[in-house]
Amino acid sequence: MASHRRPKQPSRTRVTVLTATAAAAVALSSQVAQADPHQQSKKDVKSEVDKLYEQAEQATEKYNGAKEQQDKLQKEVDDLQDKVARGQGELNQLRKGLGAVASGQYRSGSIDPSVQLFLSGDPDTYLEKAATLDQLSGKQAEQLKTIADKQRRLAQEREEAASKIKDLSETRKALGDKKDEIKGKLAKAQELLNTLTAKERAAMQAKEDRANRSNERVNLGDDVPASQRGAAALQAAQTKIGSPYVWGATGPSSFDCSGLTSWAYQQAGQSLPRTSQAQANAGTRIGSESALKPGDLVLFYSDLHHIGLYAGNGQVLHAPKPGASVRYEAIGNMPFAFGVRV
Repeated sequence: MASHRRPKQPSRTRVTVLTATAAAAVALSSQVAQADPHQQSKKDVKSEVDKLYEQAEQATEKYNGAKEQQDKLQKEVDDLQDKVARGQGELNQLRKGLGAVASGQYRSGSIDPSVQLFLSGDPDTYLEKAATLDQLSGKQAEQLKTIADKQRRLAQEREEAASKIKDLSETRKALGDKKDEIKGKLAKAQELLNTLTAKERAAMQAKEDRANRSNERVNLGDDVPASQRGAAALQAAQTKIGSPYVWGATGPSSFDCSGLTSWAYQQAGQSLPRTSQAQANAGTRIGSESALKPGDLVLFYSDLHHIGLYAGNGQVLHAPKPGASVRYEAIGNMPFAFGVRV
């Protein structure tokens, strides 16, 4: 049988709690609505731009590796093509010499040897000539072998050159792809920056300018370099403070991160590979920050796409990113991987 009881009315206490909760929710919603959405957008833009710059730098190191490989392959191709051209010239000379000998033998052999002997006024002279012809035949056989060997070598060199040319073509394509990727990242970053107001962009640039100017007040402490070479490399890099970051640049007026370190060590008389990943294997690894000495290379991020020079007192001298200049920065501002003592 159905119940016809009246629903229980909520108590005054419960009503008060529900009312307070609803009021708090309304107030919170009002605060969220009143928050400056543009301020949040500005923060997001800065974060996204920094992310794009980092991705551009990752692509830059891959571009640098492809460029280094292209230069190496181009030299190998040029050397092989020169070698093939010289070999073909030598082969042509061998064939020419062999043709002259064969032609002479044909002319000599057109007269029967017995008739040559009969017509000869001096049989001894004929016999001497006959011996010479026998020697020429032996020389001809030797030349034929030399020509065959030369042809085989030329075929191998041509095949090797063709393979290198194919590799070169693929490397050039990879180089173009990376170049397009870098330009795309930088264009996207600029597009995001353009969404900010002129005042906001000026504020961001002012912050960057302050970071560049802070080099004048950096305390590098009294750390002693581990070697004269490291000291010379750091000293060379310090002369480039203020030079702009440009992807793919190796100096002397602009640099990317590995471009600066390779240029600095070149001034110290030491050749380094082009990319940060390759430079990571250019010396003895230093696992802890506390063991670093001025002039040591410092690698950052798990994929080692950024590199700088340890300057002392927890400071790194590096080419940071697009839009920034060569400057000092606290080592803790980036995820430290390890150091390298060259």
